[in-house]
Amino acid sequence: MLRKVVVIDDEAPARKLLREYLNAYPDLIIVAEAANGVDALRAIEDHRPEIIFLDIQMPGLTGLDVLARLEELPLVIFSTAYDQYALDAFEHHAVDYLLKPYSKARFARTVERITARMDVPQPNVARLAQELREEHSRYPDRIMVPRANKYVALPVKEILCIRAEGDYSTILTKESSFLSQYSLKESESRLDPEMFLRVHRSSIINRSAIQEIYREGHGYDIILTNGDIVRASRGYADVVKNLLF
Repeated sequence: MLRKVVVIDDEAPARKLLREYLNAYPDLIIVAEAANGVDALRAIEDHRPEIIFLDIQMPGLTGLDVLARLEELPLVIFSTAYDQYALDAFEHHAVDYLLKPYSKARFARTVERITARMDVPQPNVARLAQELREEHSRYPDRIMVPRANKYVALPVKEILCIRAEGDYSTILTKESSFLSQYSLKESESRLDPEMFLRVHRSSIINRSAIQEIYREGHGYDIILTNGDIVRASRGYADVVKNLLF
């Protein structure tokens, strides 16, 4: 069965090499070539190929920019000289990743992968874009905090409490404390609200660090697992009430 192919690369020698290699596979027919992202979008729209060979680093629109603008995703084979792109968001949805310069034998393995994937439904790009946004919006599992003249990785689950220090904040763990360059408000925005709770205008706590809660007037005293006491003010009482059963 014939399959339509579009070759996209800003380098003429790279397009020529792909033409030569594809000549050995009569079922794969090049219907268009493009040297930039804009022409690539036009070629894909006009020809609706089943397969595209796509360079990533191109002037104007990159290869990933091209993918992000497609409504339906053909089989994608990245072809680039820059291996750092291999871990980009679309790698899990590409058939293969050809790192230039590649041999005819390596190209043959790519064709084998194309054949194996031809009958597998391809995901919708809109859904991929949403997945990418969700991935980028996830809150970090670790943050870099200052220690002496360097920064060290701190798992956020080890944070017990964060306290305001003027325009900065102090991050407290069971063993240590770290002065953060971020204000309490900025720290709050960078951490998972499912894990961290603002209980006072000057305090954020890790809900998993709560040991006991005592009612004190219109507020609460929260005892953390290290024995520290954090006051939950009246204005944040509802936040604490939501923890109670």
